[in-house]
Amino acid sequence: MKELRLLRANEIDVRVGSINEKGATLLLYKDARVDMLLLDETFGADSWQRDHKEVKGNVYCGIGVKLNDEWVWKWDVGVESQSEAIKGEASDSFKRAGFNWGIGRELYTAPFTWISADNYTVFKNPKTGKLGTYDKFIVESIMYDDNREITYLVIKNDKTGKTVFDNRKTIKIESNKEIRNRAEEANEAREAIDVNSVEGKLIGAKKDINDELIKQNYTSIDDRRAFIKFAIGKEKIETIEEARTVAKNLESDGDN
Repeated sequence: MKELRLLRANEIDVRVGSINEKGATLLLYKDARVDMLLLDETFGADSWQRDHKEVKGNVYCGIGVKLNDEWVWKWDVGVESQSEAIKGEASDSFKRAGFNWGIGRELYTAPFTWISADNYTVFKNPKTGKLGTYDKFIVESIMYDDNREITYLVIKNDKTGKTVFDNRKTIKIESNKEIRNRAEEANEAREAIDVNSVEGKLIGAKKDINDELIKQNYTSIDDRRAFIKFAIGKEKIETIEEARTVAKNLESDGDN
């Protein structure tokens, strides 16, 4: 079966989970339109379908995908929304069925996302006394590892443009010994090859990129691989042109 790709930053929505005087938690979720887009993109618009049925008062949705000329179905139940019960329940059941197919499952690996109260404007409901905010938050950047788990997440306040969450500094730091060993291996490889050759230039570019990634706090090998995959769609640089693309993305990331 074709593998559904991971969600891009602009396909992920953010909502406030809980809020108090000190701060708020943020939760990641996806819109039903994202499911439709990924299903179309992965299987083709004519190779998937949806169906709804009611069971004991609950709305279920099934997503059927045509695999090897056979329709395979996965179902889940929805939860009604506060504003539109039937429409909300149908939409929720569709998104939950999408999770069963793997769409957005990586969102379950998101780190605990807490932001302090100085990152947004807060108001108090005069009737209930509950706190809230009208500020909107967006995912600015996200990266994953080989296990399709989130390793790097940046969220900003869309109203103020301020970065409110950045977990890059919490990423596990690679040992100095491991960094030193990899640097020595790279140096030995460069010495064995003419630095003016295409292969020599590529080795030099890869070492420079590795060193710069470490300077920008991509201290573990997995995080550096994730950044390279983010830039060129794969974890290993194999051409000078790919090295230039990674370097360009790295330069832009360092300016933030």
